[in-house]
Amino acid sequence: MTKVSPEVGDKMQEEIVLSVSADVSFASNHFPKYKLGPDNQILEEPKVDPKAPSLKEVVTRETSLLVEQQKRLSVRDLASKFDKNLSAAAKLNDEARLREVASLEGHVLLKKLRDALESIRGRLAGRNKEDVEKAISMVEALAVKLTQREGELIQEKFEVKKLANFLKQASEDAKKLVNQERSFACAEIESARAVVQRFGEALEEQEKNSQSSEKQLQGDVEGLTDEVQEARKIRRMHQPGKVMDMEHELRALRIQIREKSLFSVKLQKELEISKRAEENPSRLYELNGSETLGSYLQIKPCYDKAPELLKCSIQWYRVLSESSKNEPISGANKSIYAPEPLDVGRILQADIVSNGQKATVMTTGPIEPAAGLGSYVDTLMRKTNTEFHVVISQINGQDHPSHSVHVLHVGKMRMKLCKGWITKARESYTASMQLCGVRGAGNAAAKALFWQARKGHSFVLAFESERDRNAAIMLARRYALDCNVMLGGPDDRA
Repeated sequence: MTKVSPEVGDKMQEEIVLSVSADVSFASNHFPKYKLGPDNQILEEPKVDPKAPSLKEVVTRETSLLVEQQKRLSVRDLASKFDKNLSAAAKLNDEARLREVASLEGHVLLKKLRDALESIRGRLAGRNKEDVEKAISMVEALAVKLTQREGELIQEKFEVKKLANFLKQASEDAKKLVNQERSFACAEIESARAVVQRFGEALEEQEKNSQSSEKQLQGDVEGLTDEVQEARKIRRMHQPGKVMDMEHELRALRIQIREKSLFSVKLQKELEISKRAEENPSRLYELNGSETLGSYLQIKPCYDKAPELLKCSIQWYRVLSESSKNEPISGANKSIYAPEPLDVGRILQADIVSNGQKATVMTTGPIEPAAGLGSYVDTLMRKTNTEFHVVISQINGQDHPSHSVHVLHVGKMRMKLCKGWITKARESYTASMQLCGVRGAGNAAAKALFWQARKGHSFVLAFESERDRNAAIMLARRYALDCNVMLGGPDDRA
């Protein structure tokens, strides 16, 4: 096959071959397009707008539009859209078939034209023969282009068929979905009708009940009105001033009864002391002070000839009722001792030894709890952390010269002593920690406690009041017990 030269187009525009055929014109640089009409007449194919989109672009655009609108369309609209696209795909398929028929007609026409040119080339010579050969080359190139176009048409036809099948399947699925939704809607409508009917019956019954209840309510209102009027009459008959006077008198009587009961308890204790003095006329010492938590007990001599307490050896004990042995209180060897929460409910005893002679004094009864302390501690237990203002008296047994106020934090897991941002001690509840009241520190013992944060690191802290000191001890011991730690003083029994 002869190749087409790029100079053919320019030469063909300058010359016209007159002797080739009466129906063939080479006025352009490409072979003209023809179409067979009736009686095998050669008709010129209508021109196609080069700006018009191809079939492949149309299919791609329609597919993208379907994908974008699928989420916005309802089920019924989606089904109708699929049906429309299915019909459009069918039309595209028909157009592809027509183009395939036209392509076959074009191949037939090109073959006839090439045969005619071959026959003409055998009868010509010279320059006309060369022009005919160029025309044959152009026909062959046009045949190649037609073959390529047929391949593109086949690909487009395949895509159109694929799209048609997809749209058909989607249309069937949409119809199934429409039927399913229709059945669901019918079922919901029936259930809604049943619910409406039940509501109607309930409203009718409620109306009947409301009518009966209105009648009953009217009767109750009338009865209440009568009672209110009767109460107003009774209120007019009584004078509120007399009732207030009676309440004040009752309050005063309660206060007097409380004072007399306390006085009677004091008299009973004095009577017990006097009985002991009569039973033991030779006793040298006695205990003074209130036998309640928050006060302090002091040993005093009964006679001037009694040995001085500073020259005597003193030891305080907790009397154990369940055994004959008493529990010595470690460090309590002064003439003054302030009971702590561990002493509540126990009898305290002190032994005074001088020149080989021992004298014993003890409380008339068990140490009584402080009034309102238990409820106060229960209130503090609701917090996660409680703060107390304290002053450090001693650190590791040495007097602390500074009297600045510190803050003692008693928490659920640990205790902390600090002043502003400076932390003196912060320790969790462990077996090495000790906490108790100060044992022998004069009149201030009722407001002070001993705290050993860890071994070799201890403090003596003075509180603002006896209540705060005892509350801090009880609170810390409860939190420590929650951590399975028995918090006490030196050598205290669990």
